[in-house]
Amino acid sequence: MTLAKKKPAPSVAMGVRYEEIDAERAGQRLDNYLITMLKGVPKTHIYRLMRKGEVRINKGRTRPDYRLQAGDIVRIPPVRTATDQARQMISGPDMQQRYGWLEQCILYEDDVLLVVDKPSGLAVHGGSGISLGLIETLRGLRPQARFLELVHRLDRDTSGCLVVAKKRSALLTLHALLREGQVDKRYLALIRGVWGGQARVIDAPLQKHYLASGERRVNVAAEGKESASRFTPQRTFTACDALVSGASLVEIRLLTGRTHQARVHAAHIGQPIAGDDKYGDKLFDRELRALGLQRLFLHAASLRFTHPETGLEVSVAAPLPADLSALVERLAELTTA
Repeated sequence: MTLAKKKPAPSVAMGVRYEEIDAERAGQRLDNYLITMLKGVPKTHIYRLMRKGEVRINKGRTRPDYRLQAGDIVRIPPVRTATDQARQMISGPDMQQRYGWLEQCILYEDDVLLVVDKPSGLAVHGGSGISLGLIETLRGLRPQARFLELVHRLDRDTSGCLVVAKKRSALLTLHALLREGQVDKRYLALIRGVWGGQARVIDAPLQKHYLASGERRVNVAAEGKESASRFTPQRTFTACDALVSGASLVEIRLLTGRTHQARVHAAHIGQPIAGDDKYGDKLFDRELRALGLQRLFLHAASLRFTHPETGLEVSVAAPLPADLSALVERLAELTTA
């Protein structure tokens, strides 16, 4: 399920806004606050507005590194943001008909956060030719929400559990939990080959780099960041005429949170994830396309973490999508488990 890539209609920037800083925002740097408030506005333009004195605190000029205090009044000049664009694109009587399905994907919600079962094919945010992503659409559907921010990200082709914070304090706390490895993130993936033995941890440092084209890649490198993933077999599918090397459905628990971690660790052990156009195996992917797989077989199946305000455990699970479940059943018919 994807959002249409359409060119937004022209619009007029919002007028001058005066925002009062509450306890949630107190202590944040002015420049970081503006970057959050003015989604989609280039940082160079934001700093230019501050240098020209168009952004003011309590009617006076202030440096970008000023720490906001509760009760401060921030003057924000007219500027068109990505959120304004999103609200314009999804406004009108057909808003719910066109985009209301996203509300049906919410697995958990309270006053502090929500967890969405993100469909494959939906980017988490706009950019690179994508007019709207999940977060922009949520903001557009909920114009009354003062704060909605992604706590973490999923690749566009990956489906499953994604957390959105509704308060800055919750965002900061959840980021700390992620850094400390206190968020239990588990994925389901179909990998090449029959898994041998029991569960095991893949401990291989990862390093990001960029190709000449600008494309981001990740590889295992001794000088990379510490990265560990626990692979646990769920089902195995032996080799057959339709699947020369066989396949395995595995649960991957991310013990660290690096970019493309599950995908690179799977490829590193010679059992890449099905449908992975960056790190995968072309023959394996071609066989699975013939069996109906149209995308990356990677699903964020569950999350477990401590609630940032109540201290209680939050446990959320997203069922395997119908297209992936159908493929698993097809493999079961073709092979001997």
